[in-house]
Amino acid sequence: MRLPSSHTSRPSSSPFRYSSPVLATIALQVLRGGRERSGRSIEDRLPARWRIGQRLLTSRETDRLQRGSTWETSWPGHRFDGGLQSPRSEVVGVAGGIPGDSFLARVVRVLEAFKAGEGALSVSTIARRTGLHVATASRIIAALVDCELLIRDADSQVRVGLRMWEIGLRASPTLALREAALPYMEDLHATVGQHVQLSVRYGAEVLFVERLSAPQAVPNRSHLAGRLPLHVSSSGQVLLAFGPASLQTEIMSQPLARYTERTITRPEVLRPRLAEIRERGFALCAGHLHPEAQSIAVPIRRSASSVVAASLSVVLPNGRSPVALVPVLASTAHRISRALSSTYASSQDADIEL
Repeated sequence: MRLPSSHTSRPSSSPFRYSSPVLATIALQVLRGGRERSGRSIEDRLPARWRIGQRLLTSRETDRLQRGSTWETSWPGHRFDGGLQSPRSEVVGVAGGIPGDSFLARVVRVLEAFKAGEGALSVSTIARRTGLHVATASRIIAALVDCELLIRDADSQVRVGLRMWEIGLRASPTLALREAALPYMEDLHATVGQHVQLSVRYGAEVLFVERLSAPQAVPNRSHLAGRLPLHVSSSGQVLLAFGPASLQTEIMSQPLARYTERTITRPEVLRPRLAEIRERGFALCAGHLHPEAQSIAVPIRRSASSVVAASLSVVLPNGRSPVALVPVLASTAHRISRALSSTYASSQDADIEL
């Protein structure tokens, strides 16, 4: 495993270009390795239109399908591509779908329809969010329910299943980071009594991988396993400030989303802010994400190196002085860094990539 750092590249263009590695891992299991209690594999349950003639797709064809390749079939006049055409040349889910989209990519899109903090969704909602035909979405959902990755409620709505959580937790490259940080986050949480968050960079976004909260804590727009643009929060600004210059250029060359009146949306304001964060060693955002909340974040480094592995932040109500928390935040981040150093002392990799 490799920790995310300033050298981490953005996810490459692939069938999983809109997903995380965890979702890609889960989707691969659905397509290749999932089995019902009866012992039948996912491929055994694919509808006839997802077969070539009377045979199932071979491993080689499945691999080519995942890459969006096109190949000739044994049926004259028919070509198969990532859309999984049927004998009637019907592209599954073509209505509102992405031309050439592979079955595996569609599975990932269905899983990604569930947003952080949401409960159950209807099939029609999932179809609308994914751009798939309702019938196509329904078939994919049925396969995911068979694998216990999704659960169907009594009212026919579906929600994320415990098995998907189990696989995701097992595959997560941030597991060691969270395990190293959690004891020190708990100490910090006992001191401040507000939201304490652990975040890493995923492409052009900040991903919240752990959070501790309190019953009377200030409103917080971030969610565990949720993502936000890098420029809108203190967590993201720390990761952006210590990230590669190419990433900063890319972020500031695009429109910056506004969440409140105080959100930074102009590159000429963001650029000096990032320089200030690098100089001071912390980021402070008051009302940038929620008008009633402010946050302060510090970097968590990979041992004594300059590589930033993650960010540690506290979300506070506007009335409190966040700068007073810098010493305890910095001390906590340093202890987490030392724990990470012990964890990866025998590793040749400097970073964990997401």
